[in-house]
Amino acid sequence: MQSLIGTGVALVTPFKKDFSVDIEALQRIVNFSIDGGVEYLVVMGTTAENATLTQEEKELVINTVIDVNKGRLPLVLGVGGNNTMQIVEELKTRDFSAFEAILSVSPYYNKPTQEGIYQHFKAIAEASPVPVILYNVPGRTASNMLPSTVIRLANDFKNVVAIKEAAGDMAQALRLIKDAPKDFLVISGDDMIALPIVLAGGAGVISVIGQGYPKEFSEMIRLGLNKKATEAFKTQYFLSDCIDMIFEQGNPAGIKQIFQAMNIAENTVRLPLVSVDESLAGRLNDFVKNSIK
Repeated sequence: MQSLIGTGVALVTPFKKDFSVDIEALQRIVNFSIDGGVEYLVVMGTTAENATLTQEEKELVINTVIDVNKGRLPLVLGVGGNNTMQIVEELKTRDFSAFEAILSVSPYYNKPTQEGIYQHFKAIAEASPVPVILYNVPGRTASNMLPSTVIRLANDFKNVVAIKEAAGDMAQALRLIKDAPKDFLVISGDDMIALPIVLAGGAGVISVIGQGYPKEFSEMIRLGLNKKATEAFKTQYFLSDCIDMIFEQGNPAGIKQIFQAMNIAENTVRLPLVSVDESLAGRLNDFVKNSIK
């Protein structure tokens, strides 16, 4: 799918100081990302703190992004969890007309076997009216979706079109790139190694830092896709300290501090997450200040 090549950003859900959803800030973030040149937007991923949103708040965020986007960029919706039947029910009842694809995380907490992971995504693929992007993030799910399982799914279901690979394992990413079907997309889920994955044959990234520095990060990925490694790595090294810092005390606390420093949104997160401490906030603020040209 050409629409999923390049930089997608996993949008945060901005909150006001009273922890309510900040719609105006969300509008600013969406426009900032689009104006910065990213290729698509991901709504209701982990970065959106969807685990702490009510159903009404989720619908508010989804509808706000659709309205602000106005069809300018492809949209991907996060539809995942560890209750397969519940996901299938949502896939059968939700209107996906505004969305290009869904992003579905491998089941967390339950710790299924590889066969269990396969059967979970088999049920999702059979129920989904739109293409499916698998999401492997062992650091959050406590289980690794192996390349053999991913490739089996890609071969068995035409609508399983991509994987967001966030195991932080270059060898695993290379195996996916090497062995996956021709048109299957391997998308980095790690900002720090997105460029190496792209240079190795990956399709791009679903990024967190990309919404804070959309112009720089999306251009870096486009350079990587065009195999202009020397130019691309200049941006990689410019942003590398910031990428480390935004994940140092958890996501999305770091990127929200970036938005506060840019006067785009508050740095408020919901429990059990907490905002970055004073030391990290100062370092992120300094990075933003020094990066303004």
